[in-house]
Amino acid sequence: MGIQKALLIELEREKDNTLRVLKNLRNEDFGWKPHEKSMTVGQLANHIVELHNWIDFALTKDVFDFEKDYVPSNINTVEGLIEVLNNDFEKNKKIIESMDENVVFEQWTLQSGQHIIAQLPKTGALRFIITNHLIHHRGQLTVYMRMLDIPVPGIYGPSADDK
Repeated sequence: MGIQKALLIELEREKDNTLRVLKNLRNEDFGWKPHEKSMTVGQLANHIVELHNWIDFALTKDVFDFEKDYVPSNINTVEGLIEVLNNDFEKNKKIIESMDENVVFEQWTLQSGQHIIAQLPKTGALRFIITNHLIHHRGQLTVYMRMLDIPVPGIYGPSADDK
């Protein structure tokens, strides 16, 4: 199995995991947050969906600068988030399918203006900055769901709400 195939398998599995979570959300809860320092349900769900699309930024750019490149997503419906997630998956799938496998070994920089946050190979950006980051936030969102008495779907195994 090549790098592209491995990335595509992971990309699809994580998209499907996020899709299961999104399908259980309710639009009326988008403004709720468990603490004043926390993101709202809507902000967190938007961030998770946009992280899926950072595959594009990691593989097609050498530098991602928050001050120049980051535009926060502000979708206000579950349906809109699902549409973006699915569309971005198809776009990212094409990027991975057409990439030269050596691109994952090229250096990638995450910065905010002149402040360097991280420099690592693009394969590390895919794992550390993107996938681990979205898994972390998706876990947060499932805690929000539990607090709102929204059924939590199984992600890597069954949840207490699975029948």
